[in-house]
Amino acid sequence: MALKNKLNIENSADLAREEERISKKKAAELFESGMLDKLKAGSFKALSFIHRYLFDDIYDFAGKIRTVNLAKSNFRFAPVMYLKAALDNVEKMPQSTYDEIIEKYVEMNIAHPFREGNGRATRIWLDLILKHELKKVVDWSKVDKDDYLLAMERSPIKDIEIKVLLQNALTDKIDDREIYMKGIDHSYYYEGYTTFKTEEI
Repeated sequence: MALKNKLNIENSADLAREEERISKKKAAELFESGMLDKLKAGSFKALSFIHRYLFDDIYDFAGKIRTVNLAKSNFRFAPVMYLKAALDNVEKMPQSTYDEIIEKYVEMNIAHPFREGNGRATRIWLDLILKHELKKVVDWSKVDKDDYLLAMERSPIKDIEIKVLLQNALTDKIDDREIYMKGIDHSYYYEGYTTFKTEEI
């Protein structure tokens, strides 16, 4: 079953294809418009704006904090009842060094604020922080998909893997559209959330 969507698509594979097509188009618009540079790097407001822009044509929940608990494999993301507090804490985290920025990225991934599309929106958010603070971004074409997914899975306990992996892919080509677009490439996101005990905020 597909997530409830504005396109009235009921097949999950069809929805994934259309979601990829639309979100890539919207991501390109976001880059070319210059709107990203007007956002406050590292804020949840910026992440919410990015998510809403990417997915507003697809989901009613675009840019809105999720109201269901989510898990992937054996890992449970921040529970709904603590999610707002978790997001407030992530926003307050420092971001002046590379290590601080990746630690903040890891914590935002643990929070997983949205029902769907967290990876794509959060990678754009990460690059926005790196660009603002270090004049660098990640060249995602240099990041192996499987290594990335494994490193992110382990990052709540040990973040050294994701730090090394992304540091080796940093580039100073901060205004390169092609490098930016790699961050929302389909190969980097993994569908497979489990929802449990739905709770309304």
